[in-house]
Amino acid sequence: MPGPSDGLNLRLWAPTRPSFLAVPIPKNGADMDTETTKPASTDSLIRTAAMTDRGARLSLLWVFAILNYLYCDLLGLMDPDLFKQYLTGNVGGIQITQGFLLSAAVLMEIPIAMVLLSSVLPHRASRRANIIAGTVMTLVQIGSLFMGSGPTAYYVFFSTVEIACTAFIIWYAWGWHTPQNS
Repeated sequence: MPGPSDGLNLRLWAPTRPSFLAVPIPKNGADMDTETTKPASTDSLIRTAAMTDRGARLSLLWVFAILNYLYCDLLGLMDPDLFKQYLTGNVGGIQITQGFLLSAAVLMEIPIAMVLLSSVLPHRASRRANIIAGTVMTLVQIGSLFMGSGPTAYYVFFSTVEIACTAFIIWYAWGWHTPQNS
């Protein structure tokens, strides 16, 4: 039976530190954090390293905006007054047609696409796309407050969060001047 003295390495797999981690992972209690005397968690290092990329942060902001869009729409389906209007095909004086639904689908594809594009486009293109998409979505959301028969309290709440998020995306992308991580 082969053993360590035979020069055979029986260790088939060993975890390695991903190249994107800037901080070394502690081994056997060595390289402890001197302030807390606790080793840094590999998971927290990975999360920290991933979020240092501005494109990843912008992508996460678009996910946040989408979740707010979706939940606001879900609450609209639970609103008895709006639900009755959905069934008639006329909501707040707006006729719900196939063309309207297609327009809404195209409009919602903007933030959905930005989740991916924020991470994969080169710096300059991603910066411009985020500024343009953020501007479009901010203006559309502001405009939606003045359409139909008037917004509900929950719609105003979600719109405020969505407008703040997309305005922040514009500001954050506007300040992204170098392709270095920041």
